[in-house]
Amino acid sequence: MNKKTNKIKIAIDAADLCYKRVDGTRIYIKNILNYLGKFSQKSRFYIYTKGNINSQLKFKIFDNYEIIRSHFPFFWTQLKFPFEIKRDKPRLLWMPLQTVPFLMPKNIKTIITVHDLAFKIFKKHFPLKDRILLNIFTYFALKKADRIIAVSQNTKKDIIKYYKTSPNDIEVIYHGYDKKIFNQKKAKNKKEIERVKKKYKIFGNYLLYAGALQPRKNLTTLLKAFDKLKDYYIYHSEFKDIKLVIAGPKAWLYQEIFDQAKKSRYLRDIVFTGQYETQELPYLMGGSEIFVFPSLYEGFGIPVLEAMACATPVVCAKNSSLTEVGGKAALYFNEKNPTSLFNTMVEVLKDKKFKRKIINKGLSQVENFSWEKSAKQTYGTMKKVISDS
Repeated sequence: MNKKTNKIKIAIDAADLCYKRVDGTRIYIKNILNYLGKFSQKSRFYIYTKGNINSQLKFKIFDNYEIIRSHFPFFWTQLKFPFEIKRDKPRLLWMPLQTVPFLMPKNIKTIITVHDLAFKIFKKHFPLKDRILLNIFTYFALKKADRIIAVSQNTKKDIIKYYKTSPNDIEVIYHGYDKKIFNQKKAKNKKEIERVKKKYKIFGNYLLYAGALQPRKNLTTLLKAFDKLKDYYIYHSEFKDIKLVIAGPKAWLYQEIFDQAKKSRYLRDIVFTGQYETQELPYLMGGSEIFVFPSLYEGFGIPVLEAMACATPVVCAKNSSLTEVGGKAALYFNEKNPTSLFNTMVEVLKDKKFKRKIINKGLSQVENFSWEKSAKQTYGTMKKVISDS
């Protein structure tokens, strides 16, 4: 990559897009890149990967993008990437994850994005090795960064609390959602809903959770609340045969979730889909009675926006950033109390007018968020850091 250019060089670590598992962080990187080139004709972006990008995470290519694939078997960010950027000499490096190379060249300005500090708050939910590494990488990145992007006010608050970072060094830039995939018209396509339901053997009405299977997602509470719901509806109403669909891949420390499901009196009404295709998610959301997000903690919580955009009522835990994202359009419950979740779900199911009111609030709430807006604000931060250098 030796092309001469008068444009400002901005390097981006996009290696995370090469992994098989799709998560919120990778969706973030993909969608910022879908718009970033639109706002920056005076810049040239050098986007580094360590292999082929996951087909579900491919992004739009602009004229001012250059993709550099640099294969390396392990510790790519720490061992290979610093030599790539030292050779290419960018003015600015954006790390969309909370890490920077330890061998970072001194004359390159750096911006990092911090998504959450769950590993500091819920230590038992992370393997010890992962927790130690996350803490080391985050601490070093926060010390080295010229500017920090936090994805919510709650994440900013956590950075200040746990790492004593100055509030003046942190800018909050919210996530968005993919309006082409998650929208009411697409999500309510009955033919596609039935096709996806058939694929995953979902019959009749159902509640939906979508996301990774790991302790922080609090799925044991959801399973206990589902038992209470089934007990309530077992002998009457249209919801006596309602199912619970838990959609998403196994992440870590997930065995407790399956153990709780096996204890359920209604195990036959619980569906684990495993990994699904991104294009299937709007139909899963659009076909569900309620999207339930019981997470104990989220840096942002993109699925809340996605479900609202699909005209599905959202019930989520009242904590962390979820009240920022859901606003007055979501219904909240005490994340530690299955009865609180049960009562909130019944509130939606028993009153169709109330349910429609919640749906309409959700459709209004999502208008406050977009990936284009996020990308524009991110580039604004880049320009400011460059101009200050």
